[in-house]
Amino acid sequence: MTISRRIILAGLLATTSAVSLAACSKPKEAPKKATGKTEFTIGWSIYAGWMPWPYAAQAGIVKKWADKYGLTINILQINDYVESVNQFTAGKLDGVTVASMDALTIPAAGGKDTTAVIVGDYSNGNDGIVAKSAKTVADLKGARVNLVELSVSHYLLARALESAGLKMTDVKTVNTSDADIVGAYASADVQNVATWNPQLGELKKTKGTTLIFDSSKIPGEILDLLVVDTALLAATPDLGKALTGIWYETLALMAAKTPQGAAARAAMAGLAGATPEDYESQLSTTFLYYTPKDALKAIEDPQLATIMDRVRQFSFSQGLFGPGASSVDAIGISLPGKTLGSSDNIKLRFDPTWTKLAAENAL
Repeated sequence: MTISRRIILAGLLATTSAVSLAACSKPKEAPKKATGKTEFTIGWSIYAGWMPWPYAAQAGIVKKWADKYGLTINILQINDYVESVNQFTAGKLDGVTVASMDALTIPAAGGKDTTAVIVGDYSNGNDGIVAKSAKTVADLKGARVNLVELSVSHYLLARALESAGLKMTDVKTVNTSDADIVGAYASADVQNVATWNPQLGELKKTKGTTLIFDSSKIPGEILDLLVVDTALLAATPDLGKALTGIWYETLALMAAKTPQGAAARAAMAGLAGATPEDYESQLSTTFLYYTPKDALKAIEDPQLATIMDRVRQFSFSQGLFGPGASSVDAIGISLPGKTLGSSDNIKLRFDPTWTKLAAENAL
């Protein structure tokens, strides 16, 4: 089972709960009548870039857009990140917040046709490698590195080693749970750690510690999404419109340098169990695509295919496609103008349809 850096953030709240949808004024236009399934549940777990979802529910933004399209959208917190992705894969959730690597290696690899409706952000320093004696990545040759194996930390290490002309076989990884990694670093036996915030921030405070690599060196590669069941989107495309409208209205408020914007971010911090200062710090190393035009540019950039090719190559090399996958091309990934892998078995889709509508103010 893939483990993600999101687990520690999900553990900040002690209980799993659905966020209540606050009442809000009706939109000017009359609600549309939807056909087929009209009620949907979107799962989320705590991470700086995903806190707009529960805030939007609390503030009535979810209800506003759901009403516009004659839908009911429930925003449900799942404390365990991996469990949220597993529930989506099993059909218990209609959509979920997920890192791109995990979208590929859990639902897509599990045979579920999955579409990224929102490309929300990428880690821009939230993930890193720290060392007590090593000063550069090259110094890691022959060393042990503690990390959560098969997570984005593992991917980060692989990319760091590549940048220094090294391979994964040049180091020995030691699987260490996210809950134990800060304590492990206090031991003299543990010299090097790859991890994510908030643990990364704590470890950087340790005397004599050097940050030798972080995710700002590989921009766009640790990508965070909102994915939805592709068949549901085909049956109810208005779901994609509503979710996209919710997202960008909330981000516009979040980005505002006004008292209202500050209050929205403070509310998101509270929902994450963090102080406003801690949350602002996490946002500083999270590159959010605040506008649909910026997100659309990222989705349509040929660089996305290069990034997803790296992700799939790493995932296959680590056996994350499952025992039935005979090659890296076993799972198809659809991108604007390009398909990676099997065109007969596309299971992960980056579809710009709804982002483009938002960019054109056509939702």
